[in-house]
Amino acid sequence: MTTKKKRLDKFGFLKRMALEKGAVRAEVIPASEIVVENRVVLKCKAGCPQYGKKLMCPPYAPTVDEFREMLKEYRYALLAKFETKAEADSETARNYLRFQFDPEATEEQKEKISKFISDYNKDRKRIHSTVLELEKAAFNQGYPLAMGFTVISCFLCEKCDVKSGLCIYPTMARYPEHAVGVNVRKTAEKAGMTIRFPFVRKPEPTVLLLID
Repeated sequence: MTTKKKRLDKFGFLKRMALEKGAVRAEVIPASEIVVENRVVLKCKAGCPQYGKKLMCPPYAPTVDEFREMLKEYRYALLAKFETKAEADSETARNYLRFQFDPEATEEQKEKISKFISDYNKDRKRIHSTVLELEKAAFNQGYPLAMGFTVISCFLCEKCDVKSGLCIYPTMARYPEHAVGVNVRKTAEKAGMTIRFPFVRKPEPTVLLLID
């Protein structure tokens, strides 16, 4: 067994926990293999209706450059992929935002996306809870600076109080991976995972846990 593999295997307890909590795949990789790109946040600035409305997202999240510097202080990361119960046909998957906000979307299209979002939000809550549990497990095993990143934007409040700049759930709120510039697809490939996007029938959300 190589020295690198021995180092990664010591986090087997986190991989097992992720799988027990519903992940379909979980891998530990060197933190240096996380792919961070400036262009990722362009999808936040141009195209996301939540931009500027949540403290866990840009422009309030750490900038890509700030995150790059923080990432240098971590040695390992757990990447876990989940399967959801939420389903959508190919047309709905390809037109996720349009069906929500386009005034020309049909009632049938709006109903489809509404049901999908409702079902997916249930999955998001379950996955977010798992991120916090993984972070706590790492903390209790001697990694006090472990930090989890979740999927999509924060949902803990109906409306985020960005005006005051104070989060009312600071122990629970976590940044989405893409909000700090993580290219999830490329990072997953380095971990030997494949993520389909646009998704086919069911999304394949991933979460990240930095460990040191």
